[in-house]
Amino acid sequence: MQAFAARRAVRARRPVLLGSLAGLVLAAAAGGCLTLAASSGVSAVHAVLLVWISVSYSAAGLVAWWHRPDNRFGPLMLLAGAAGFASALSWSGTAAVRTVGQLADLLPLVLILHVFLAFPTGRLTGRPARLLVGVGYVAAVGAQPVAMMLGGFGPDHPLRLVDAPDVGRALFHGELLAISAVSLAGVALIAARRRAGGRPLRRSLGLLIDSFGLGLVMIAVLLVVGVFGGPSFPVVQRVSLAVISLAPVAFLAGLLGARLARTAVGDLVVELRAEPDDLRAPLARALGDPSLAVLYWLPQFASWTDQDGKPLELPADPARATTLIERDGAPVAALIHDAALNDERELLDAVSAAAAIALETGRLQAELRAHVEELRGSRARVIAAGQQERQRLERNLHDGAQQRLIALSLDLAMLEASLDGDQAARTRLSQARGEIATSLAELRDVARGLHPAVLSAHGLAVALESLAARAPLPVRLTVRLDGRLAEAVEVAAYYVVCESLANIGKHARANAATVSVAQADGRLVVEVLDDGRGGADTEGGSGLRGLADRVEALDGRLRVWTSSGNGTRVQAELPCK
Repeated sequence: MQAFAARRAVRARRPVLLGSLAGLVLAAAAGGCLTLAASSGVSAVHAVLLVWISVSYSAAGLVAWWHRPDNRFGPLMLLAGAAGFASALSWSGTAAVRTVGQLADLLPLVLILHVFLAFPTGRLTGRPARLLVGVGYVAAVGAQPVAMMLGGFGPDHPLRLVDAPDVGRALFHGELLAISAVSLAGVALIAARRRAGGRPLRRSLGLLIDSFGLGLVMIAVLLVVGVFGGPSFPVVQRVSLAVISLAPVAFLAGLLGARLARTAVGDLVVELRAEPDDLRAPLARALGDPSLAVLYWLPQFASWTDQDGKPLELPADPARATTLIERDGAPVAALIHDAALNDERELLDAVSAAAAIALETGRLQAELRAHVEELRGSRARVIAAGQQERQRLERNLHDGAQQRLIALSLDLAMLEASLDGDQAARTRLSQARGEIATSLAELRDVARGLHPAVLSAHGLAVALESLAARAPLPVRLTVRLDGRLAEAVEVAAYYVVCESLANIGKHARANAATVSVAQADGRLVVEVLDDGRGGADTEGGSGLRGLADRVEALDGRLRVWTSSGNGTRVQAELPCK
């Protein structure tokens, strides 16, 4: 409770603090303008650029500090702007004030390097960045007063202690070259980070990073030209100052874009009220992240799934971030987005709040699809298990009972041949052999109904020809296949034809039937048409319902058209997988 009260007190004092700092920035800007105006060695364009750089960095720092008080980037930009005001004092006509300005003359450039390399958190990450900034501060803060003490800034300088102007000037030029070198190294570091992180999420962010690199290049060019001199130095100086001032403008433009994106959340609420089938698309537009993915938490399955109910895992890629959306303390969904969006927590929170109810609906839909997927898989497994059991029974009948009956028929034939004188016994044996033959035919029909061995051995076309040949009515058969299909597909197609012909023979009173099997566009289409009386029961009959279950278990579809007196048409579509 005390910690919460302390945070509230800090937030209450923050407007006063930032307001005071804004007043100081305005005062410093006014003072800088007066100082530069009083100096005869500074052109009006140069003076405006110097003040503009200081004001822009200070203003951007204040805005960033206001919006993200826990981020160090705002105070760091404000410090860079303040150093610019201090550097402007080097044009003062008062020796003491001018000396302070000369001591801070190179500090703004190093602070700008620090700002660029510390984006977006305000903290330097990695040893190379810390090393570059450290070398820059040593050159700008440590070596500058030494050069003054050696007389590098003139014999009348207040800080001159030793009369070694050549050494002092050499040291000063070394400072400039050192800061130029670390600036170019900073450009390489920014380029490496951008290549490793991929394309920036927002266009404004890409422009900001580009302005960082371009600003560091111009700092390096400015300092190198300053060392070697030349008539082009004033032009290079103005161009460099103008380019360096682009970074805070790009930063403020990015903040404005993020603010406008948050105001567009109202449009997102209206769009989500329509309950679109794909919630990912409007959320991706609101966040400006085309790579956004939405996962749903299904407590019953204890797993994350996508919109189609397929289980997935939360990503472990550091370039991707996860924002959980909870309701009553329980997770509902997760937004998988670009890690750069973590710097826009206000936008993420606004979008998450707006999408919470719609995502709850989406989660229920994903859960329903998961149940459907589980049911589909369960039905497919049941049918596959039944088919395996049918194959096992067919093999047992073929290898067991049928073979024993055949052997018994042969034994009876041999016994009949040995009974030459007993005609009555031979007659009874012949009758027994006839009964065995009838039993064998019935047994073969039963085995064929369990699983058609000809289908496994020779394929669907040959199996259908055998089926048509045994049909109780004339059948016109047309088969167009590119080759063998998956066994489950062939078995389903076979039973569609088998069951349809059996129904026609029992109930249709038809004169003929037509069977068509064709493969096209990755699907197998099976049609059975008769010219009977029609009126087939598509709901109450277990045969057609069983066929529908078998076909749908393979992600297919079975349709039946029937009317009294106009025959029946059965069509099955199966994926050729």
